[in-house]
Formats: sequence, structure tokens, C-alpha cells
Amino acid sequence: MEFSELIIKRESCRDYCDKKVPREKLVALIDAARLSPSACNSQPWRFIVVDDSDKTEKLKEYLYDEKSGTNRHAFQVPAFIVEIETHAKLKQRAEELYGTQHYAQMDIGSVTAYLTLKAADMGLSTCIMGVFDEEKVKKLLSIPDELKIRLIIAVGYSKTPDIHPKKRKNLEDIVSYNQF
Repeated sequence: MEFSELIIKRESCRDYCDKKVPREKLVALIDAARLSPSACNSQPWRFIVVDDSDKTEKLKEYLYDEKSGTNRHAFQVPAFIVEIETHAKLKQRAEELYGTQHYAQMDIGSVTAYLTLKAADMGLSTCIMGVFDEEKVKKLLSIPDELKIRLIIAVGYSKTPDIHPKKRKNLEDIVSYNQF
């Protein structure tokens, strides 16, 4: 698939089929994500694939925010990938100047883009979720307290394969040349 087609195809899915995602496909997503660039090649990430039915059911509860209704669609999702920010080890001079975690969140963003684009290329649908009960998710997945869960990616198959039109700002509203 052409890259231009792929970026149009990739969207946040909120309506999933009741179809299990093979573990090999989930691993392929992480394999693509790990090739993402990172500051000083620090690769400050870990992934947890959650595809066990008991764990996914609990995780769905911890993703859903009853007050706002956020992540209601999580109850349909067959698998998740939890993205954890780990300690970034930068080159010594960069670390002295900027600290170790200065770029880690940007690196996680890059890894997420690679993962979700690979999913779209494979016919999978994703939704990037940043609202969850971190304490409960850490306990459920035995994640050390000192680590930060940055995102949880829902992975499955969309009920509607149609591509929805993207609502984005016009190019002329977001770009200028040589000055603001």
C-alpha cells in the first residue's frame, strides 16, 4: 500500500468486531514499532500485549471512565498493547545538558505512529487511549511502580471497513514560511 493511502486509512476505531487478533499479528505491530527512531537510540519503551480474555476484561474496566463515558468502546476490543515509558539512556553529553527523559515522550509518540500505521497496513484497527486507571493497570499487569504507562492501544477489526473522512485544519491554517 502506498504511504499516502495508509495515512488516510489509519483512523481511531470505536466499533470493533468480535474477532480475536492472532498473537503473531500483535507481535508484528511491536516489531514494526521497535524500528521507530528515538533520541540517542535510547529506545525508552516496553510493550505488554494483553490478549488473555481474563486480563482484557479487567483492563477494559480500568480503561472505561464512568464519569465521562470515555473509552466505552474498549468493551468491544479483543486485544490491547500497553506502552510503557522506560528509562532513556542518552549519550553522556546530551544527558548532562538535557536530562535523561527529555525526549522519551516524543519517542513514545513516534513508536505509537509506527505501530498504528503498521496495524492499518495489516487490516487491523486501533485506537490510542490515554485515559485509564494507571494504578490498577500496573497492578493487573505487574508493572513496576517507578515506570509510567503512557498509552494503551486498542487493537482489533473494525465493524465498518469504510474509511471515514478526516476532519483536519486546512494546511494554510497551520503552516507559515520563514516566520510565524
